[in-house]
Amino acid sequence: MKREQPFEPTAGWLPLLILIAISLAAISGFIIGVTMQQPILIVGSMISLVAVGIGAIGFVAIPPNQSRVLLLFGEYQGTVRSTGFFWVNPFYSKQKLSLRIRNFETGSTSTPEEKDQSGRVVKQSGRTQSKPSKVNDCDGNPVEISAVVVWKVIDTAEALFEVDNYEHYVEVQSEAALRDLAMRHPYDSNDDTISLRGNPDEVCATLQSDIQLRLENAGVEIIEARISHLAYAPEIAAAMLQRQQAQAVVAARTQIVEGAVGMVEMALDQLSERAMVELDEERKANMVSNLLIVLCSDRATQPVVNAGSLY
Repeated sequence: MKREQPFEPTAGWLPLLILIAISLAAISGFIIGVTMQQPILIVGSMISLVAVGIGAIGFVAIPPNQSRVLLLFGEYQGTVRSTGFFWVNPFYSKQKLSLRIRNFETGSTSTPEEKDQSGRVVKQSGRTQSKPSKVNDCDGNPVEISAVVVWKVIDTAEALFEVDNYEHYVEVQSEAALRDLAMRHPYDSNDDTISLRGNPDEVCATLQSDIQLRLENAGVEIIEARISHLAYAPEIAAAMLQRQQAQAVVAARTQIVEGAVGMVEMALDQLSERAMVELDEERKANMVSNLLIVLCSDRATQPVVNAGSLY
């Protein structure tokens, strides 16, 4: 397995001055050789100019958060991460690799740029619109899910030499990890089970670690993975919405009943303590029934006033 090796290049300003001086000397020698008809001087000047041209290939300027992976006839020599103007062996091939933080949304695919026969770019590279993945959760319910993954390259040698097209590799493995995560957890849960909707922080942390585990040999670090879209599939969305509404109604009614029972109990206790009125068991039951109807009803009650005696 290839690991990244740091490479310390030579600052490019001194070699630049040397090559400029050799170029001026070679041009002067060529002019003198032609004037004085000295073939050796002419040949020497031309060889010097060719050497200067070859040496100029070794110059490289590296902007921030960029790197250059150096190869010598296919053999890995090291990676330059420093920012600035440098000179390296002109026979090194220098592959650019960005160290910037990148992100993408699962369900979208990147399209490479297209060139014609002359090398002119006819279509710029881009990315298609994200389409949520459709997968069954652990309860068998079809759900649509997508996530945003933030990542960066931390080992240039692994990214280039261990996997084929590391960007596509990150996208495919992230999609696979997201599908596997959705199949292990329910969309929603009423108990302590971790669910996709009810425990977003735990689910996102698990997703991040799962993707990182799959990219262990790709030289990539997953900075963050967050679910960006989560919904039931259209064919069951209406039914699931009704179930959620029914659950919400039951939960609300349960809380209302608990509160009403407490209020009735408090009313009976206060009537008994203050001895305002003596009620037998039948009258207490009637009073409890009336109070529960008033407190638990979802509509305004219409009172009936008793103008007669107590009994």
